[in-house]
Amino acid sequence: MNHLPCTKANLRIHHQSFSKQYIDGEISAGSFEWQFTWKFGSGELIVEPSLGRALIEDALMRFLIKADYELEAGGEYIFTVRAKF
Repeated sequence: MNHLPCTKANLRIHHQSFSKQYIDGEISAGSFEWQFTWKFGSGELIVEPSLGRALIEDALMRFLIKADYELEAGGEYIFTVRAKF
């Protein structure tokens, strides 16, 4: 049986504001770490630094669209990325 590669991504929410329509935090997967801001009012996702950003950006966007109203500041979340980092 062929198993798809996968990596667990760890997400931590630092700040959120429903009135300003944003969430920011950090995400790590494999040996990579990024800071992100999700401006859910405009659908804009900013991920820094650029190193490895292409590996996580799409999976992070899908996770945030699905779960953004359930996320809380100070919360830690895990999701699976269908890639090996």
